Amino acid sequence: MQNGIAASRGIGIGSICVITEHDLSFENKKIEDTEKEKARFDAAVESFKETTATMAEDIRKRIGPKEAEIMEGHLVMISDPTMAGEMKKMIDVGQCAEAAVTAVCDMFIGMFSTMDDDIMQQRASDVSDIKTSLLKILLGIEDIDISKVAPGTVLVAQDLTPSMTSQIVKENVVGIITEVGGKTSHSAILARALEIPAVLSVPGITEKVKNKDTAIVDGTDGVIFINPEGDVLSRYIIKREEFIKKQAELKSFLGKETKTADGELVELFCNIGTPKDAKKAVECDGEGIGLFRSEFLYMDNNHLPSEEEQFAAYKEAAEIMKGKDVIIRTLDIGGDKDIPYLNMKKEDNPFLGYRAVRYCLGNKDSYITQLRAMIRASAFGKIKIMVPLVTCVEELREVKNMVADIKKDLDSEGIDYDKDIAVGCMIETPAASLIADLLAKEADFFSIGTNDLTQYTMSVDRGNADVAYLYSTFQPSVLRSIKNIIQCGRAAGIPVGMCGEAAADPLMIPLLISFGLTEYSVNPVLVLTARSVIAKWTKAEADALAEKVLAMDTEAEIVAALKEASKE
Repeated sequence: MQNGIAASRGIGIGSICVITEHDLSFENKKIEDTEKEKARFDAAVESFKETTATMAEDIRKRIGPKEAEIMEGHLVMISDPTMAGEMKKMIDVGQCAEAAVTAVCDMFIGMFSTMDDDIMQQRASDVSDIKTSLLKILLGIEDIDISKVAPGTVLVAQDLTPSMTSQIVKENVVGIITEVGGKTSHSAILARALEIPAVLSVPGITEKVKNKDTAIVDGTDGVIFINPEGDVLSRYIIKREEFIKKQAELKSFLGKETKTADGELVELFCNIGTPKDAKKAVECDGEGIGLFRSEFLYMDNNHLPSEEEQFAAYKEAAEIMKGKDVIIRTLDIGGDKDIPYLNMKKEDNPFLGYRAVRYCLGNKDSYITQLRAMIRASAFGKIKIMVPLVTCVEELREVKNMVADIKKDLDSEGIDYDKDIAVGCMIETPAASLIADLLAKEADFFSIGTNDLTQYTMSVDRGNADVAYLYSTFQPSVLRSIKNIIQCGRAAGIPVGMCGEAAADPLMIPLLISFGLTEYSVNPVLVLTARSVIAKWTKAEADALAEKVLAMDTEAEIVAALKEASKE
């Protein structure tokens, strides 16, 4: 047995096909005829665009429009004058096209990969895929054709890029194993869309297996078995049948209200990163948007997005959701999220520095632009404004004063908007948790960001492997903090939601029911799973479990107790 990252749920059993990547080394020769070399580069880019557009259309037909956006994103990136322009500048000074592509792509990969943000990590993967594809075209290397693998195949690769994954014929591939990648990589997203079990980041797997070996891929628990013994194989055949049955049962929750076993209604929302993601939320039966990350508008641009650009994006999401809640988080940058054209100063400790609401309040002109766009878009749906990284009452009051001033301006301009637009805040710092009772008097709603709340409460850098063992939402201190936040919100009569990863954790859900959480916001693909878990617990059962767990001293004890009580 080997462990990896559980990237796509399910059990796959089949015969291994090892995907061996071609050698992409090249001679970095000095170019004399730079115009001819730029023409060669342009031809490669056009070939890449044509192939990628074909892949995107194929994905749209076979999988869906949301997944097609991954390949369309590659087209947008290579069409960005910044990326292609930098490559041509290097050719102008005598670099060959291969060297220019490598240097510029590596620069972007380095920039994106250091950011502790799912969307930016995906950008790094996308740029790496673009780099590989362009080099293959320039070097005249035929791409690997995964579409021709035999039925019952388990694909094993160093990295299964989105362009490679897009060729997969669902009926032929029963599992995916890679040496790199994570849950949020685009390859993982495609694997989940295709409903193919996948385990990623298995060290050295390509060197440990050979073609025709038998493999078990457990994409739920993140484990694999190579040439398993008979008893293991028999056990996983049964486990696979149980999983298939369970997935069929989940479909019975489509169109149903989200409620506990004793009938207590809650709301089940979705986290999204772009307006088009709202379509996925609707498809997955989400009841609203609990977190719309607005950063994409800034990070996918080489300039500050205008009020009209932002208004159009927010309006699109609101209209897609047809009157359901759309909670938009105002710009959350700084820390690990840098936007080059903003020229943010370097900080020794950016996670404790000039970021999120602090940056926005220090750059009011651009913040007013964003707030105006949100408020104007509220005329087309139920938009709510959420302020990130609040640590004191003054910050929230200042934002609310800005909103009030903008409303007056819009009134004088005769522009329609929701006069009762809600302004709430994310509770994601120990400071905010400790004054949750005070913030609840000012906020229209709370949303708990468990990722940062855990990181700051435990003083743990999520990206530091040496202290990763401390990073757990089930730490007693974090659980007590979550309970306090919810109780303060409910005492003040405001809705309390959770948009961090813990909201979809089957072990955490009974505790959240007990604490009184009213809104869960999850990845769209987890909506039915979360709804099914919530439906298994009564409030009395959840309260009894929470009382037991909160009396425990350690994270290990708590997790063990929750696993024992699990109804999964």
